[in-house]
Amino acid sequence: MEKANAPWEIKRQLIVKADEEINVQYGCSPEERSIEDYVYHGIVNLDKTSGPSSHEVTAWVKRLLKIAIAGHGGTLEVSF
Repeated sequence: MEKANAPWEIKRQLIVKADEEINVQYGCSPEERSIEDYVYHGIVNLDKTSGPSSHEVTAWVKRLLKIAIAGHGGTLEVSF
């Protein structure tokens, strides 16, 4: 049986299908985005422990990031 390589041992190559100019009317490249844009349009992935509710954690995120709108996509809690 052939030995499988670890992911970091695999040589990878970046393939570019087409180089295009970005029309600033529709946005900008990721390298030019501000932190504010990432926070406003981004996702915060949290590993919530059991205890605080999803609503409560959402309120904490809003307060910490000083943003007006935030929500959650549900919760998967397992208790043992």
